[in-house]
Amino acid sequence: MFKAFVLDADTVIPKILPQAIKSVEVLEGDGGAGTIKLITFGEGSQYKSVKHKVDSIDKESLTYSYSIIEGDALSDKIEKISYEVKIEASSDGGSVCKNTSKYYTVGEVTITEDQIKAGKEKASAMFKAVETYLLANPDA
Repeated sequence: MFKAFVLDADTVIPKILPQAIKSVEVLEGDGGAGTIKLITFGEGSQYKSVKHKVDSIDKESLTYSYSIIEGDALSDKIEKISYEVKIEASSDGGSVCKNTSKYYTVGEVTITEDQIKAGKEKASAMFKAVETYLLANPDA
């Protein structure tokens, strides 16, 4: 899951979920910390694109941190959103994805539970789609 959801995500996710992510273009960097990517959303999204900065990636501990630093998904109320992702083995042989989100607002802005829940649901759906794809295509 870490390889597909993190390391190969730029090619895997647009292939699996083109309605969500149309394309990922590396603007600068080599994929490691400091890399900046332009993510263009698919036709079904309410947003056009965001810039995504890789904060850290650790293949040994299966952790990945990144921030959304620019784009119409941030609006004028959010400076950036940082994510920490950790993938762990579950007792049933599958994987568990733990994701922490930190919202950096401009001024005194309240992020509602509904907004946070909507973001979690999208991330969960993407994780499940990758998992389903890998189960159906174990050699992918």
